[in-house]
Amino acid sequence: MPLFCDVALAVPLDMVFTYAIPPGMEPVIGGRVLVPFRQQRMSGIVVELHDRPPQVNASPVRIKKVIEALDLAPVLDEQLLKLGNWIADYYLAPVGEVFRTMLPLSAEFKRSVAYRITDEGRMALHLAGMSGSPARSKRTPEQQLIEFRVLDYLAEREGVREEGLRGATRVGRALLAGMVRKRWIAREDVSAARDAARLVKVAVLLGVEAAEASPPLDGRVARPHTSKSLNENQRTLVETLAAAGGRLPVEALRGLDVPRTTLGTLVRRGLIELIDEPQDFTASKLKPRQSPFEFEFSMAQKEALTKIGEAVASRKFAGLLLHGITGSGKTAVYLACMRQVLDAGGRRSCWFLKLG
Repeated sequence: MPLFCDVALAVPLDMVFTYAIPPGMEPVIGGRVLVPFRQQRMSGIVVELHDRPPQVNASPVRIKKVIEALDLAPVLDEQLLKLGNWIADYYLAPVGEVFRTMLPLSAEFKRSVAYRITDEGRMALHLAGMSGSPARSKRTPEQQLIEFRVLDYLAEREGVREEGLRGATRVGRALLAGMVRKRWIAREDVSAARDAARLVKVAVLLGVEAAEASPPLDGRVARPHTSKSLNENQRTLVETLAAAGGRLPVEALRGLDVPRTTLGTLVRRGLIELIDEPQDFTASKLKPRQSPFEFEFSMAQKEALTKIGEAVASRKFAGLLLHGITGSGKTAVYLACMRQVLDAGGRRSCWFLKLG
């Protein structure tokens, strides 16, 4: 079992980075791994597995460990890795950035940060509860109130993602950064790979089953039982969800004449839950457009297409210049050439640069 792996990261550096492989983890060449890089997490491509410990001036150095192997099988096979290295060498581009552009859609990486309260933050919250806000604080009373609201929110939770924390406490990024500098809260990178499936946000009414079990006798829309008072906008949202069976896409609720903040208020009060569901796609019934290849090429275009096809078939690198004024059909020749390569079923690669 190899002890180390070299990883190409999407950073503007012409090098790969060596990481230690934890026991039991089996990364594969051409597969993605999640690794620490500076103060964040990054996804990279494994380009080599080996047992050579990294050294600087013949002295061993401390090496970070791979966090997670994201793929059991390569997402870039041997030929694609070879192509990526050639592109990086020919165009003087960082190999990690080249590989990132070659990854499939399922390799999307979601960046996210989370916050948690520290011991210093718990002490500040305790002192504020005992003696109030410090008089020497440089924050305004409103800002101090938001800070303690954040501390109080985090004190009841293990860790909260930034978007959830900002939505629940209405805190700005600048104020969060200040609390991190004071060491009241800690900021952690929780970025991870995600499924590339398209999702839709759905609002689910909590307690709607109880309302449907005892519908009113006068035929009105049943309201879920709650002891909390609702204003007119909140009641409109709740009744709309109840009438729809207790769940609706959030986008459908946007059409109601209520403020957007109303939904967030009901979520915080525990009356509505937001979940992600796979989005359904409906195939279009429109007739497909006519293919751009279904037209008659001119003699000059046919001659150019033949020469390009012969160059591709030779499997040797060569540069060809296609000359023509604007609107002469150069793009049509490019597309037709690429179609020939794809129809041939080969693994050849064509690169075109259009000028003018």
